[in-house]
Amino acid sequence: MKLLDIKQALEGLSAVNFKLPDGTYLPQHFHVTEVGLVTKHFIDCGGVERKETVVNFQLWEAGDYDHRLAPQKFLNILNLSKKVLGDAEDLNIEVEYQQNTIGKFDLEFDGKDFILVPKKTACLAQDACGIPAKPKVDKGAATCSPKSGCC
Repeated sequence: MKLLDIKQALEGLSAVNFKLPDGTYLPQHFHVTEVGLVTKHFIDCGGVERKETVVNFQLWEAGDYDHRLAPQKFLNILNLSKKVLGDAEDLNIEVEYQQNTIGKFDLEFDGKDFILVPKKTACLAQDACGIPAKPKVDKGAATCSPKSGCC
């Protein structure tokens, strides 16, 4: 989900709800404690220099159980953050939320709720690392050889 997408979604909502991957909701008294740009400048294992930039939201909960973040207030926070974000409307959003450690999530919207989607690691240079592409598997096949890479 991009920054522009969340701004458009907020305009039509009566409440802001974030749903965790297990289907539970963040407590209604959550706060958006940070909105910023995060840039990762790195070299992958194949030696290719890369740079990724995302808009980052940090969600947090405190003991102020009467707190509610209204959609318009969230939109105001996003508009206020323009001085830091600049022209980032087309950047993807990454969400941080405290669990056992700080969890990082991608964000989706189902028309009512914002869904925190787990981020996954991946090798960006599989060909340089000698990782073979997974063979296409016939879904109708009854068995799969353990050395084939399909199971």
